This record gives sequence, structure tokens and C-alpha cells, in this order.
Amino acid sequence: MASVLSSFYFSKWSKQPIQYGVPFNVSIEPTTICNLGCPECPSGLKNFTRPTGNLDYNFYKKTVDEIGEKLIYLYFYFQGEPYMHPKFLELVKYASQKKIYTVTSTNAHFLTERKAKETVESGLDRILISIDGTMQETYEQYRIGGSLEKVIEGTKNLVCAKKELNSKTPHIVFQFLVVKPNEHQIDEVKKMAKEIGVDEVKLKTAQVYDFENGNDLIPTIDKFSRYRKESNGKYKIKNELLNHCWKLWHSTVITWDGKIVPCCFDKDAQHQLGDLNTKSFAEIWQSDLYQSFRSRILKSRKEIDICTNCSEGTKVWA
Repeated sequence: MASVLSSFYFSKWSKQPIQYGVPFNVSIEPTTICNLGCPECPSGLKNFTRPTGNLDYNFYKKTVDEIGEKLIYLYFYFQGEPYMHPKFLELVKYASQKKIYTVTSTNAHFLTERKAKETVESGLDRILISIDGTMQETYEQYRIGGSLEKVIEGTKNLVCAKKELNSKTPHIVFQFLVVKPNEHQIDEVKKMAKEIGVDEVKLKTAQVYDFENGNDLIPTIDKFSRYRKESNGKYKIKNELLNHCWKLWHSTVITWDGKIVPCCFDKDAQHQLGDLNTKSFAEIWQSDLYQSFRSRILKSRKEIDICTNCSEGTKVWA
């Protein structure tokens, strides 16, 4: 981690892409398939331009074997609903056995009593459960096709499974995407979480694709909006696009079919930096293509399309 951090700061100072270490934070995509139809998500809209499918288990094991030695965090999500992968919890278990901290994000529609117990037994360390409303009418305005009742039932199953198996994990987080239709329910979701036995509530700001002329999802509570209204009536992203990005030094994203993309904002994998089916991760991480992308970040981040609606990446949390 120290070598990654030092190379990041040296790159910021020199404006040259120096990369000494390997990523200690990796997101891998179990599947692109999802049961919901969320309006700001390619999986929900079913409008990917890239191939869709499920992560191959043997390919996954090979990849984890290659990168696992220095890996600290493995995130099982990018696009899609992870529990729709037929061997999802086997993927988790394999990483957990290697002492890698494992995290996933789910809409919780598949957390039956049996699946909740298997989740605890898999060794999953942390689970983010999307709950964007405390009433069905509010919840379904973003989670189109979803059932709040199923989310609550699935969460309760997981809480019960942890107690039954006397396990402290997974750490259960209610992730509340603050949008205009639900912003009045923030206190309510915190109360609900406490009553159910959820460990934490995380309030998340929403990324909106079409924001310039306003959007019905943009909250009125300023602290929860990624955008601000200018004097001309147009909306602009608040985040200043500084010419550096911590994500390009400490993390990466692997799609279900083995493509390497720079970060989670490249939802349609338009900026592919390598293919694990043809090259090793080490080759890709230090490749001219990856270094060129880092160089572009250091020179003019605002010219990279996936960066222009980004609210993350510049803060170093290591």
C-alpha cells in the first residue's frame, strides 16, 4: 500500500504517470443481469452496448490466484445484481478463504432464509442493501419493479442468520440513495434500520446522466445533491475536476468477461485497458495503454467523458 500511495503523490507532483505497486482494491463483476429497472443504471435500462453475461467460475479463480496476494478489498459488484449469478456465494467463499475482505451490493430480493444463511457461511464481510424509500410508493420511484417488502424480509433473514450462526459478519449496511422523491424519509430509514438490526445506514448521492436542465431525481437538500443550479438556470456538477484520481493508482474494475476498465464510472466499459483472457494482470497494470490513461487524467481530466460526471476519485482514503 505504501508504494502505491507514494507513486500516486509523486505522479501528482511530477505530472508523470508513475506506478510502483499493484492495486489493493479490486471490483469484479459477477453478472450484468438485474431483476430491476432503475432509470440511471445500464443493467436496469437493459441498454448495454457491451456484451452481457455471467462471470466464469474457473476464470475468476485464476484471476484471484494471480492478484490475491496483495489484494485487501474485493468488491463483488459493478453492474447487475450479484445474487443472480448462480455461483455467487462460491465466488465469495473462495476469496474469503484467502483472507481477502469481501464486499457486495444487492437489492436484497433474493435473500431467502436459506440464501441468507449461506451468505453468512460464505464469509462475506460487508453487504450494502439498497433501500431507497421507507414506503413502497417512494421506493419504486427509483427501484422500478422492486418490492420494499422483499428488501425488508431479506434483511431480516440476514440479521436472523447472523444471530443463529453467532457471526459478526457480514456487516449490514442500508444504502439509501437520496433523490427528490425520498429525501424526506432519511430519518425514517435510520429508525427502520435500528428496529431491524441493521449495522449502519449509508446516505449516498445520486449520479444523474441528464442533469444540465434539471432532473426530477435531483434532491432539494443541497448536501445530498451532486449538482448545483447556476444563475442561468442550468445545473452543474459540484465536484471540481482536479487533474488527478486516486482510483487509477489503488484500484481497478474487472468486467464479467475479463476486461479491465479504469473505474466504476465506466459502466459500459468504453475505456478498456486490457483483457485478462489474453494478458496477465501485471502486464495490463503496467502497460502503455494504462499509463497513457493515467497521463490523460494528470493532464486534463475534464476531457475524459466518464470523469465529467464524477463525484469521487480525488480523495485519498488509504
